Amino acid sequence: MSGLDVRGLTVAFDGFTAVDGVDLRVDSGDLRFLIGPNGAGKTTLVDAVTGLVRGRGSVRFGGTELLGRSVHRIARSGIGRTFQTATVFEELTVLQNLDIAAGAGRGAWTMLRRRRGVPGSVARALETIGLSDAADTPAGTLAHGQKQWLEIGMLLVQDVRLLLLDEPVAGMSHEERQATGELLRGISRERTVVVIEHDMDFMRSFARSVTVLHAGRVLSEGTVAEVQADPRVQEVYLGGAPAGAAADAAVQEV
Repeated sequence: MSGLDVRGLTVAFDGFTAVDGVDLRVDSGDLRFLIGPNGAGKTTLVDAVTGLVRGRGSVRFGGTELLGRSVHRIARSGIGRTFQTATVFEELTVLQNLDIAAGAGRGAWTMLRRRRGVPGSVARALETIGLSDAADTPAGTLAHGQKQWLEIGMLLVQDVRLLLLDEPVAGMSHEERQATGELLRGISRERTVVVIEHDMDFMRSFARSVTVLHAGRVLSEGTVAEVQADPRVQEVYLGGAPAGAAADAAVQEV
């Protein structure tokens, strides 16, 4: 497994600094949550890691510098991401979506037609995301949470080693959120996972570590308990309210 090492990352747009000298280390096998208010720089940071925006500083994964590389070269380095809205081929089946993601040099017709066997990587992904029984189901008919799981599966068949997930449980039911948390917990045993999230109950239940961003900078970092108890978090999000219940409320307000 490989860790993510960000040093002095800065991203500016027309004079506005969205990410301001961020240092961030995510160790291999971590399940890291990035939290913070809208405009804190969370998505922009991930955009810079994946090459969608230009940044200054250093972003290394597995010892490879990512800044300055194209989106496709970064993806080939074992890095994958999801967005707030799942992007799957809705008219194709679950199996066909995974088949296309896996690629393996097959032609389009070979990937789209029904086959007698299922590649091992695809079968493992189906089992991991809990959609083995829905392999022949059109993706467009899946429940909201299942579409998100399918998109994660499409990264798994590409052997992505670093998953960057943007609000993966937005709009999910309580049961779907729990299932997603267990899925991410299992995936992080063999991969590094970074989650941008606003659902603080979900974060408290599943985060191994947390980074709080504010105004483009790292405000606090540590375990959930450490972040909740950090006076800087209380000061910024509660205006210096007294401690006690304020610690938990601070994280809820992030």
